[in-house]
Amino acid sequence: MTQLSRDQLEALLHTSDTTCISIFLPTERKGAETQQNPIRFKNLVRKTEKLLVERGFEKPELEELLGPLRKMVEDHGFWQHQEDGLAVFRSEDRLETHLLPVRFSELVVVKDHFYLKPLFALFRGDGHFHILALSLHDVKLYAASRYSVREVELGDDVPRSLAEVVGTELEEQHVQYHSRAGGAQGGGKSPVYHGQGGGEDDTKPEIAKFFHRVDQTIGPYLKDRNAPVVLAGVEYLLPIYRDASSLPHVLAEGIPGNPQGLRPEQLHEKAWELVRPDMVARRERDAARFQEMAAAGRGSSAVEEVIPAAFDGRVETLFIPRGQRLWGRFDTQTREVQLHDEPAEDGDDLLDLAAVRTFMNGGTVYALEGDLLPGGARPVAAIFRY
Repeated sequence: MTQLSRDQLEALLHTSDTTCISIFLPTERKGAETQQNPIRFKNLVRKTEKLLVERGFEKPELEELLGPLRKMVEDHGFWQHQEDGLAVFRSEDRLETHLLPVRFSELVVVKDHFYLKPLFALFRGDGHFHILALSLHDVKLYAASRYSVREVELGDDVPRSLAEVVGTELEEQHVQYHSRAGGAQGGGKSPVYHGQGGGEDDTKPEIAKFFHRVDQTIGPYLKDRNAPVVLAGVEYLLPIYRDASSLPHVLAEGIPGNPQGLRPEQLHEKAWELVRPDMVARRERDAARFQEMAAAGRGSSAVEEVIPAAFDGRVETLFIPRGQRLWGRFDTQTREVQLHDEPAEDGDDLLDLAAVRTFMNGGTVYALEGDLLPGGARPVAAIFRY
């Protein structure tokens, strides 16, 4: 399985078992370096076996858990087609492999839940957005992050064409137009419609009616209504949709041209260029807001405060350093946070716990380079809901 959707991440978050194995490694995409991919993975499987033996696993149990991983080592074709990083999750009834555009550090974690913090670089708060591709004959919605894009399956409640809303006869009036200098397809002059009144704007109200229906019904399919929405469509349609829309974050600039001629990956590339400045600005606003909220008692960089708040669902925005771990234990009964110098059987990466709990409770998680944490906070920063 390649890439990783938000739904798949949530499924991993909710998985618990007596033994959950999480393996991360950097991988090479091409050339002779790809020969290192199975070697690195084989070494990590050996390390996994050592950890399981220390837990008291016998040979039959080891073979049941590690047998599928050992078979992966011999899959030559699999290792020839990698991204920048590989994440593998194995439990008694689950085996998932995700080829991802993030270069991980080598890591093996064996717990009663999957270790997921390295994945939050894919789902950080400044990386989630939507693409809404519009035409008079089709409507498609895509959920995207900085690194991935996937089409969202829309139900029958969302109209796909103008004809569904205004009827076939009026739709035919729309397609009877001519455009000098390329018009609808090339981004030149606006198309001239041949409707009942003979004017260019005769059928604009019908398009607005169609788009209003789309806007009313597509809301439940947006994973995050606060995420930016990038419109893609022939140029004259985009302002009509913006006027008809009640969505809170439709970008003022869209992707002009017929979206039916573009692959999802092409739409994603064009959309990211529009979204990226807005994302960076949003992250900077949240970082500045952390300073204000911390001064008002609704933010903290103290682990002893942030971890209990994350478990309570009080963390609205969390900043964690990418690639760093903070070993310790949180006692949910006494609410005491204990820090460890190294991994322990009864401990966890507290940064992973904070990220997981914040994500599960609808908060925003920024996984950043350490020097980008607001105000030089170490090793974590959080804004509280209350």
